Amino acid sequence: MGTLKSLFKHTFIYGLATVLPRILTALLTRLYTGYLPDTDAFGEVTIVFSYVMFLNVILTYGMETAFFKFFNEKKHKESTLSTSLISLLVTTVFFAVLAFLAIDFLAGISGVPSAYWKWVILIISFDTLAVIPFAYMRAQSKSTKYAMIKLLNVVISTTLSVILLVWLPRLDIIKSYFPSDKIELVFIALFAPSLITLLIVIKPYFQKWNFDRALHKKMLRYGGPILIAGLAFVVNESFDKILLERLLPEKIADSQVGIYGACYKLSIGMTLYATAFRIGIEPFFFSEAGNKNATQMYAQITKTFVVFGAIALFIYVVLVDVVKVILLNNTDYWEGMYIVPLILIAYLFFGIYQTLSVWYKTTDKTRYGAYISAGGAAFTILINVLLIPQIGYLASAIATCVAYGIMMIISYYIGRKHLAIPYDVKNILLYLIISISFSCVFFYGVRSYYGVGTLTTYTIGTFMTLVLSVLIGFKEKDMLLSLFKRK
Repeated sequence: MGTLKSLFKHTFIYGLATVLPRILTALLTRLYTGYLPDTDAFGEVTIVFSYVMFLNVILTYGMETAFFKFFNEKKHKESTLSTSLISLLVTTVFFAVLAFLAIDFLAGISGVPSAYWKWVILIISFDTLAVIPFAYMRAQSKSTKYAMIKLLNVVISTTLSVILLVWLPRLDIIKSYFPSDKIELVFIALFAPSLITLLIVIKPYFQKWNFDRALHKKMLRYGGPILIAGLAFVVNESFDKILLERLLPEKIADSQVGIYGACYKLSIGMTLYATAFRIGIEPFFFSEAGNKNATQMYAQITKTFVVFGAIALFIYVVLVDVVKVILLNNTDYWEGMYIVPLILIAYLFFGIYQTLSVWYKTTDKTRYGAYISAGGAAFTILINVLLIPQIGYLASAIATCVAYGIMMIISYYIGRKHLAIPYDVKNILLYLIISISFSCVFFYGVRSYYGVGTLTTYTIGTFMTLVLSVLIGFKEKDMLLSLFKRK
């Protein structure tokens, strides 16, 4: 358990690095929903971020995961860093120049004004250039440094957002130097921290450069399927917002995207949990691949994720109306609350899928990850196209949940043929079934019958939480004790 305890220690720190900044980012949601003019404006911001996610994946083209793969191989260790840095530097500069030359074309095909694109291009470029320096920190287990820089980034963006959206209108002396469009001010507030963060982590770019062409080809071959999988993931995450804008009647489209996007943000709890786990375990997967007990550890990681995730899911469902009041500074957005449990369950499924992905990442069969993710993306698009005209953004929530569930199941069944990992399937399924059932009964039954935020509702929720925690804790007491004991 010593290796696992070390893993969870770093995962906890990465969790803080993810949770604290995301909490501040979540507060930005409150700021945006309160100070942007209406749900239409928030919908426009949501759509722009959807395009940003696509471009982030394309510009990194799987190089981050390829870096972890080859950095842990002794014969490639020295040249992996410089090769990946040079690769991303060249492609990012090429993208930035081309994008600025074609900015009016981008505005025309996306429907996003060029005034927004000029900031988005710079933000994406700076963030891409920082990807490998951050990966290098993770590979060296510098989790604390990683956490501090990520936190600083969000502190700056949050502070600037408050200044530009709240205080700037009152500062007659300087407000004439800034755009009056509040949506553009949002992107200006995100530009500065991206630049500052890059300057902080830029040191690896000034080490001795050694571009290994043969290694680069291997990294591209390895990262290609990761790129496809990443694009498919973005389809599951963001393409539904774009489809909502295109498939709903024009007069309500932006507003509906804004409501859906805001309620989607309420899944932040499960998003943080899954993201922190992924950041912690990805370097671990490769560093422990040669360990004779690796498969047992992989199985233990997955079950541990489910144990804590099952409890976290239900607790979050019980408290989501508290989170709603904190994050959404406008009751116009609350009408979409009924989709939140579906998104929370979707992220639990996705987190499990990420832990299951070890089989194709460590056996150099990343193409399977691309196949699985592409299948999930196709399913997402199909459900959205068929059902959005009938049931609106509920179709998008259903599609996200079902797609991640299918990806999780398919990955498990295919993975059994390529890497024999002794998962405790019986108990994992038991915890998932109980947690999801409790969540649906509480949210759609107890909460609806006894009222939102009533004492009776929270009393029943507390009792159900205890029942779930005691059941799982009793069955997994040995594992939990081994994780939390001092030695």
